[in-house]
Amino acid sequence: MTPTVIVYVALVALLVVGSVLVGLQGGVLLDQAGLLNIFTRATALGLVAIGQTIVILTGSLDLSVAYLVGLTSLVAAETMAGQSGMIVPGVLLALAVAAVVGLVNGLVITVLKANAFIATLGVALILRGYLEQNYTGPAGDVPRTFQHLGYDRVGPVPVAALLMLGVAGACWWLLSRSRPGYHIYAVGGDVEVARLSGVHTRRTIVTAHVLCSVAAGMAGIYLASRLGSGAPYVGTDAGFDLESIAAVVLGGTLLAGGRGGIVGTIGGVFILATLDTVFDDLAVDPFFKDVVRGVVLITAVALYARGMVRRPR
Repeated sequence: MTPTVIVYVALVALLVVGSVLVGLQGGVLLDQAGLLNIFTRATALGLVAIGQTIVILTGSLDLSVAYLVGLTSLVAAETMAGQSGMIVPGVLLALAVAAVVGLVNGLVITVLKANAFIATLGVALILRGYLEQNYTGPAGDVPRTFQHLGYDRVGPVPVAALLMLGVAGACWWLLSRSRPGYHIYAVGGDVEVARLSGVHTRRTIVTAHVLCSVAAGMAGIYLASRLGSGAPYVGTDAGFDLESIAAVVLGGTLLAGGRGGIVGTIGGVFILATLDTVFDDLAVDPFFKDVVRGVVLITAVALYARGMVRRPR
């Protein structure tokens, strides 16, 4: 089986096992409230993980996304200042700030030749310093009309989750049906071969980082709509930097780049969201939650690695 098939088989198995365990405690996992909880948890993480998938496919990564989520939530909320007429400017400014951060990440990696881990960690520390210096708590005010984005739903499915899936579909098309997508896979497969084949490798890596940061900015805007204000540490408290990488890896994308995709990542996101929902329903100890998450991640990587070894070259 391919990694994408494996992740969705695992998701179905988790839903079945989780339903049984929650049922034994007298609850229901897949009722309307349970599904709403899963989709809500998956929305912000899904947006960040979609962007993370794009940069990882180039052989890079981004550790600044967690702080960027907090920053963009503040930019959006403070620009809106409770006024409905400022919703569009707030959203556009937040996305523009995110794009600039992504551009900086990409240029540091491609022009200064810095390792992606160090480069994006350095940008993350800069963002953290700015947030710590200027904010002690929530700030800004999101107008009530914009909060519909965070709370409206179609049946058990939040509207924001549908938008996240729409972003996933657009990125899937970009990666699998467009020239820039082919270039992303080529750079992740072998950057030197891609360069010799005529691919603008620097431009591709910078573009991937800009898209990743914009996706994180979307998550920040969404969280501002749910919280009613910006929150400096909403991204770091949720651990979106490592959580997004975990979702990408669970989805079968290689950290070395060149293989994987958005479809698998969405499966990984829903596995993590379902695990959190089951753990909350069972009132599981937070330490045990992390242990199980670690075991799941290691098992997934081991299964994918064995599949690659057995696959004929």
